[in-house]
Amino acid sequence: VHPSWLSLRLNRPDPQPVEMAKKDARAKEVVSREYTINLHKRIHKVSFKKRAPQAVKEIRNFAKAMMGTNDVRLDVKLNKAVWMQGIRNVPIRVRVVISRRRNDDEDAKEEMYSFVTVAEDQATKGKGTTTVAEA
Repeated sequence: VHPSWLSLRLNRPDPQPVEMAKKDARAKEVVSREYTINLHKRIHKVSFKKRAPQAVKEIRNFAKAMMGTNDVRLDVKLNKAVWMQGIRNVPIRVRVVISRRRNDDEDAKEEMYSFVTVAEDQATKGKGTTTVAEA
């Protein structure tokens, strides 16, 4: 690493406190979004008898990253959709709805949790991330 480049990296301005406050406020909002998760690339080179369990773990990690909550709960229908073709033949892509919800439990460690369920329409062509209106 060249010393002048290093000094440029270290002297960059810090993000503004107002921007950080907005981001924190957004992380506490109740929201539902629909995502397409490419399981194929996430379980590449995983042995056959570990593919479906690993796919479930990857869905959990995806929800944790997208919603910013450590508490992720998966719907039974989503689990059945992943395991439908057996332990080896996991679906290549799965369309999911991830909802960030308030934790009603008084002794909960976190204020919010994520609930992941399988989307009604599993067609993935041309669909990106969409915000779902709560009914």
